[in-house]
Amino acid sequence: MPSPFRVLLVEDDEDVALFVSTVLTRRLACEVQTLHNTTGVLDATREFAPDVLLTDVELPGGNGLDLIAEVRRIDPTISCVVMTAHASIDYAVRALRDHADEFLQKPISSEQITSTIERLAAQTRTARAARRSRTVLAIGAHPDDVEIGIGGTLAAHAAAGDPIVILTLSRGARGGNGSDRQHESLAAAEMLGARLFLEDLTDTAIPNNDPTVGIIERVVAEVAPNIVYTHSRHDRHQDHRAVHEAALVATRRVEGVFCYQSPSATIDFRPSRFMTIDAHLDAKLRLLGAYSSQASIRDYLEEDFVAATARYWSRFSPARHSEPLEVIRDTNQIGGPAPEPSSTAAATTTTTSTTTTTSAALEGEL
Repeated sequence: MPSPFRVLLVEDDEDVALFVSTVLTRRLACEVQTLHNTTGVLDATREFAPDVLLTDVELPGGNGLDLIAEVRRIDPTISCVVMTAHASIDYAVRALRDHADEFLQKPISSEQITSTIERLAAQTRTARAARRSRTVLAIGAHPDDVEIGIGGTLAAHAAAGDPIVILTLSRGARGGNGSDRQHESLAAAEMLGARLFLEDLTDTAIPNNDPTVGIIERVVAEVAPNIVYTHSRHDRHQDHRAVHEAALVATRRVEGVFCYQSPSATIDFRPSRFMTIDAHLDAKLRLLGAYSSQASIRDYLEEDFVAATARYWSRFSPARHSEPLEVIRDTNQIGGPAPEPSSTAAATTTTTSTTTTTSAALEGEL
């Protein structure tokens, strides 16, 4: 039997809060947690895991519209409803811009409350169920490539419960001791709870055809990923370009394929998807810290360098820290769940064009 829908209600008027809570409890058998101001909303989102956030606009200590972005950084799948007695075009436009799923004007009838919450809570459950089945494959030419490019995104996938597989095609012997780098790769994978495939192609001489294509095809057949992250073709390093080309051939039937930035990326790297990693930047730094043999010789592994890079890319998203991705293929269907991270603690994504920026709900996420 399905568990009751969970609603986080944020309403400073105690009479209205009691009415809404009573309607939802009696008519839909919802579990309702009520707060009368913005204090504690983020903690409640993490601990209560609501299906729907139902919030007033004008609240002590903040604004209900501002809560939407903050709550969605924790759980991109949550449905959000705003309600107010002061309806205006400006409120409605901002609610839609901030990605509220519904805008309700007080006084609200019991029928309107129940129909809205029932529909949106079911929508949230469907999105979460779809996300739980997502398997992620991250492909890199060398140890630490994927952690540098998408360490925060992978940490978000891990927090969402998505199975993660890392395929590293060489031991990186030209950049350090191969045995040390192997152990470092294993330690980083263990932090993520990821399965690691560590191959031994020749560092700096990885081909863009077989055996590279065959290795990637074998792993794809074994783990059946829904999402693949790999190198960009816009890169000075020959191994990165070769892995990109091989991966596009080997993952041609995967629904979502995205390319991450490496320190050797060229100015032609042009991302159009930006993964919010605010909640996962520390996890990314810990992953990179596992590569101790590289930390003293690679400036780009310094913590302030990593954080500054993520801060830079946030200029294209509503977050403070983001990881950029080029989109090769995203076959998410209209009305269907998006092939990206989700659940409490998942990353959100923003897709941009030269003229438009939109937030996707894991974000439409990848």
